[in-house]
Amino acid sequence: MIVHIDAAALVINKPAGLLSVPGRGDDKQDCALHRLRTEHPEALVVHRLDQATSGLLLFARSLAAQQAFSRAFEQRQVHKRYEALVWGEPAGDSGLIDLPLAADWPNRPRQQVDVLHGRPSQTRWKKLAVQGTCTRLQLEPLSGRAHQLRVHLLALGHPIVGDGLYDPLIAQRVAARLMLHASELRLLGLTLESHCPF
Repeated sequence: MIVHIDAAALVINKPAGLLSVPGRGDDKQDCALHRLRTEHPEALVVHRLDQATSGLLLFARSLAAQQAFSRAFEQRQVHKRYEALVWGEPAGDSGLIDLPLAADWPNRPRQQVDVLHGRPSQTRWKKLAVQGTCTRLQLEPLSGRAHQLRVHLLALGHPIVGDGLYDPLIAQRVAARLMLHASELRLLGLTLESHCPF
């Protein structure tokens, strides 16, 4: 599970279906943080991936490192890339989705596009390949909102394959998992890549 370790950082390749941190309730205590702490009790949370998303997840090995990594995230010095498989084929070879996002309070944990009250949110996308009725995309979030990639792709008209929370046709479209993978992470001189498993 660990793909990189140094004096400041621990980076794992989180599998789909595993929580990043514990949730509410006894049935939601198994998570990447608890598993990592069995061998590295010093591990501290820096950021999270959705339970259904796989890929690179960074933890700090000291409070000073956690603060430095957190500052890098806040100051947008962190570059993340994802791969996704989406339904249909977006027009063009690349683009920028610029839509503000906010919590959909009656339907938490869902998020939604909200032009009046949403926080600025931008995602760059690039077409990698057309695969039958789906398209493989490279995604680069320029902001770090909850469910940003999932909501932005839904708004584009091309929900991510296997997205049980946002795909309106999920009952008719079968997929083994959410086809979203955190494939690249760059910050503070550290560059890591993870092969997409789907």
